Amino acid sequence: MKKSSVNLTVCFIAMVVVVVSFFFCLGHNGYRIRTSPVRRYLSNIDINNSSRLFNVTLQRKGGYVIMDNGIVQVTLSTPDGDVVGLSYNGIPNILETNNEEQNRGYWDAVWNNPDEPIATDRLKGESYEVIIGNEEQLEISFNKTWSIGKGNETAPVNVDKRYVLLRGSSGFYCYAIFERPIGWPQIEMDQVRIVFKLQSQMFDYMAVSDDRQRVMPTMRDRENGEPLAFPEAVLLTNPSNEELRGEVDDKYQYSTEDKDNQVHGWISSDPPVGFWMITPSDEFRVAGPVKQDLTSHAGPITLSMFVSTHYAGKDIGMRFAAGEPWKKVFGPVFVYLNSVSPEEDSLSLWEDAKQQLAIEINEWPYTFPQSEDFPSSAQRGSVAGQLFVRDRYISSRLMRASNAFVGLALPGPVGSWQAETKGYQFWTQADNHGNFLINNIRVGVYNLYAFVPGFIGDYKYEANITIEFGSEINLDEMVFDPPRQGPTIWEIGFPDRTAAEFYVPDPYPTLMNKLYNNHADKFRQYGLWERYAAIYPNNDLVFTVGVDDYKVDWFYAHVNRNMGNQTYEATTWEIRFLLQPVNQTTNYTLQIALASAAECELQVRLNNRESEQPGFSTGRIGKDNAIARHGIHGLYWLYSIPFPGDQFLQGNNSIYLTQARSESPFEGLMYDYIRLEAPSLT
Repeated sequence: MKKSSVNLTVCFIAMVVVVVSFFFCLGHNGYRIRTSPVRRYLSNIDINNSSRLFNVTLQRKGGYVIMDNGIVQVTLSTPDGDVVGLSYNGIPNILETNNEEQNRGYWDAVWNNPDEPIATDRLKGESYEVIIGNEEQLEISFNKTWSIGKGNETAPVNVDKRYVLLRGSSGFYCYAIFERPIGWPQIEMDQVRIVFKLQSQMFDYMAVSDDRQRVMPTMRDRENGEPLAFPEAVLLTNPSNEELRGEVDDKYQYSTEDKDNQVHGWISSDPPVGFWMITPSDEFRVAGPVKQDLTSHAGPITLSMFVSTHYAGKDIGMRFAAGEPWKKVFGPVFVYLNSVSPEEDSLSLWEDAKQQLAIEINEWPYTFPQSEDFPSSAQRGSVAGQLFVRDRYISSRLMRASNAFVGLALPGPVGSWQAETKGYQFWTQADNHGNFLINNIRVGVYNLYAFVPGFIGDYKYEANITIEFGSEINLDEMVFDPPRQGPTIWEIGFPDRTAAEFYVPDPYPTLMNKLYNNHADKFRQYGLWERYAAIYPNNDLVFTVGVDDYKVDWFYAHVNRNMGNQTYEATTWEIRFLLQPVNQTTNYTLQIALASAAECELQVRLNNRESEQPGFSTGRIGKDNAIARHGIHGLYWLYSIPFPGDQFLQGNNSIYLTQARSESPFEGLMYDYIRLEAPSLT
């Protein structure tokens, strides 16, 4: 009996060795294993069925197709192309089965005809096709087509949704080709995304980054809570988890910049399973690397946002002129599933998801997509160079553009990349010497743009850059001349396109999210705009140059004052400074960089607060709503404002900054940096 048990154990170990060895051999014969540690999925393999152990299979059942590789099983509705089922690790369906099938995993787009209300198109396929199906991979296409006869039933765009399952992969890939042929009508499109809604009885722990993860409320908790100033924000008054009582939940509290939006998702502790959205490249997103967007949020819901106007406003929505042709590939992104044994720490699934992200980044651009619209690495090019900064009022020598953000986007004016949404963008961050290399750039014509932490303004290379197959472009040394008219008299803040360095108050104790207590991202707390009136109930902020410290004495957002009864009052901030001597024969320059603007108007006055006409006004600007959505920045604005020397006083002076709009609590702005410059020394 003992001998028989030993023999069985030896046989089992031998079979496992064969399994692992076979995977190893596959990985060294042109097929890469795309999943981190084998232990993540061995429990889900039927070792008695070698045909299902490695082969990718397709089943057709009624109105569904089922992709299966023995690790995950993906059920897609036909011809719609919605993900209605996702089986993994013995769980019949990870997606929310209490929802209707079309409300579990799907693509959608928000669009409108000009000057008409917005509509949501679920981009449902009308036909489907197996593009490739063999033992190694399966790719299925679901096509939505538009014609004049369909009118406004769906958005005037053709969409080819693709789902890919690979052998040995603990997850599946999603991408889509959007296309508008010549001659189609004018439209606007503000959002394109993928949505996954998970089993609420399983997934209760969400992770967006190393320091932004927590136990989350359920959708029922939100429904039972108290709505706050806008529908996304809810005070949890009767949650199923008593520890969450009294906290605020808002999906915008978990937004992140696109450059950091690479992996996020959910963990179930029983059974210990993770669901992750992995985005290995930013090339198909919009508006550059610091555009903020949604990630995962209470539901449990996980998103992949390709296009949105969040933290920017409708000004950056995709606007198509009548007859304008367009095509773009969104994705692929990877839906990754992992698991550990019940004895292990389920939070280790986050670390494993980060390892999987590294694998996916290393594989980019993928070789498996079958669409000719997704080019391989050999069909792309690269650009390298070195960027310097020239500012003679700081240094007589060229300065290296340390940690500059450098990118390629469609040709346009200086800084236009932050509102560009139709094309592809390719960004990197330079090293400490200003050296940069951008790889895997799609064929096309681009401008090269850059911005440098520590300096105001934007850089644009003077010539167009044309990428062809295999291009390896090495640019000459480039020099950025940031805006400046003269030497610095004083400055407030640090020019990095955010308001993060300014004073961010603690939230009201009854309106907090405990995740952000003592957190670097304290600005993500709810209701901080209301704290201004509490700190300055009667008089507005006064900042004295050389005495006050902007880190503790400059409020992070210039908002209006809540006077009660839903009435608001414009606010005027004062900067006091000493100036002597004064050159009254020439101009001084006030540089104001804004990190955010939301339906606001900034008026600037010098030494006369009561002047009917301001010395400068922005007019009504901005729709980024970053204050209400707990962002520390939205879009970037820069103003260089000249003031005649004869308007300055010998000795004490004051500059008054008025946020003049006061119809709602969310009209306001955030400063990035303010600098007063003396006349040029030349």
